[in-house]
Amino acid sequence: MDIKGSAALVTGANRGIGLAFARALLAHGAAKVYAGVRDPESMREPGVTPLRLDVTDEEQVAAAARTADDVSIVINNAGVAGGPALLAGSFDGARREMEVNYFGTWAVSRAFAPVLAANGGGALVTMLSVASWVANRRLPSYAASKSAQWSLTNAFRLALREQGTLVVGVHAGYVDTDLAADIDSPKILAADVAEMTMAALLDDAPEVLVDEVTQRVRAALSGDLETLYAGR
Repeated sequence: MDIKGSAALVTGANRGIGLAFARALLAHGAAKVYAGVRDPESMREPGVTPLRLDVTDEEQVAAAARTADDVSIVINNAGVAGGPALLAGSFDGARREMEVNYFGTWAVSRAFAPVLAANGGGALVTMLSVASWVANRRLPSYAASKSAQWSLTNAFRLALREQGTLVVGVHAGYVDTDLAADIDSPKILAADVAEMTMAALLDDAPEVLVDEVTQRVRAALSGDLETLYAGR
């Protein structure tokens, strides 16, 4: 699909991967980029249009769909991490992860599906993770929310294909953002995630495997569990 001249929405656009998505869209010629953020006053990125959007607030989601009724690209990027350890801790953080990562993505995708249809189909992109496919002992509830989000992405791919909407799932390992600041592992740049996603949009590709670890895990899904979880 074409990015140049399009209007796009990025949720969670105030920092990290979301901000990188907004910048990449502008660099590829998008005419308008709505930056979905909880506090529009905090969004000072040149060239973007701040839009109040808490993805867990259904009224704000509906209002955003009415305001940004010209978009042909929607990028579900808003996400949180911070659930409990597997064997201890309150479930409050895990519930928050599901509310934002899963139900928030569902709400935005459902609200904007008719907008995309009215504008020729367009594209619905969801920022997923290698954790969509493998459990994570350090972040078990985050991985579970991403698994649910992956299933949801596939469901929207089936549901929206008749209206001509390209549904793209973006999978990556650890990305150098605030979300992974306390994790001591190799990380990729948010700008690289965004650029590979732009390439997928231009090529009408339904899946983005950003880094080597993601490619390896994706390939291992058809194998046995021992191979999939080797070294984890």
